[in-house]
Amino acid sequence: MSFYGAASEYGIHCLLHLANVPEGVWPSARDVADFQGVSSAYVAKLFTQLQKAGIVQSSGGKSGGFRLARAADQISVLDVVDAVEGGSPLFRCREIRKNCVLYQSRNPDWSRRGVCAIHATMLAAEARMREVLAHRTLASLARTVAVKQTAGEGTASREWFDHRQVARRQPDRPRKATRRRQVV
Repeated sequence: MSFYGAASEYGIHCLLHLANVPEGVWPSARDVADFQGVSSAYVAKLFTQLQKAGIVQSSGGKSGGFRLARAADQISVLDVVDAVEGGSPLFRCREIRKNCVLYQSRNPDWSRRGVCAIHATMLAAEARMREVLAHRTLASLARTVAVKQTAGEGTASREWFDHRQVARRQPDRPRKATRRRQVV
């Protein structure tokens, strides 16, 4: 059986942060990773997948980063799951019914006719789950999170990302000249 993995959870969390950044702020993958305490390489990989799916757009350069490619109410949770999980099904039927010892490799036609009843049940469950995910958007999730947060936490989050972008725009400080030790 296959399940949606951590990529879905991380991808949705990353996008919720993008849904709430101030206009003109483009958080980098490192900013989003640092904010959540996760690997920046992993977040960068997720953003690559999300960009290919048209969910985020990027801006290059030192102060560049990522933004949602469309409004948060136009991005479903299913869009994100499919982008990062690659559309993998939740269940893979192994056709175990053909291995029954009673048939000794001479399976009767009825045993192979149609979709396996177990597989059909799993397909129905997955269809229902996908329907639920398709009807939940980043905007609806963001509203749920906002209700749980204090006003100060929401403001602090937006200011944190704004500050990080401003810091990336600053010119690099010249490094102190270090004298190399001569090896004798």
